[in-house]
Amino acid sequence: MAPRRRKTKRRRSRAVSLINALEAYTYASILSQGVAGTSPYGMITGKADIGTTTTSTGMGAYSEMITETVGAEEISLGDIVQNPGLALGAMANNLQSNLVPMAVSSLVTGVSFRFGKRLLRRPIGNINRNIMKPLLGAGIKL
Repeated sequence: MAPRRRKTKRRRSRAVSLINALEAYTYASILSQGVAGTSPYGMITGKADIGTTTTSTGMGAYSEMITETVGAEEISLGDIVQNPGLALGAMANNLQSNLVPMAVSSLVTGVSFRFGKRLLRRPIGNINRNIMKPLLGAGIKL
């Protein structure tokens, strides 16, 4: 019996695609804006300012204590480390209220990147072949 032929192994391109990196950052921006209320950079570098304030309304027997969350508009990693219960609760509320807009913008982003890549396939290949590879080497492509 003849020996089986082995499939030739395909080499993966080790180059970083700038368009794919831009698409990934767009998805990260949609997610962080909808959940944390800020950009991915702002989520990492933002100040930790989340907390609660208690105010008293009325006087005497008619007084009432009201507790409000402050600093929950923009949540950063410092907020999550400083007060995880309050920050994650605010993030859950943001996710609940922004779920539909996030889904729509993610869908539009996916379709537009797919359509744009297909439409600009030849110019992107030309730039990669004539500019990126000779000047920057094989590590970066458009």
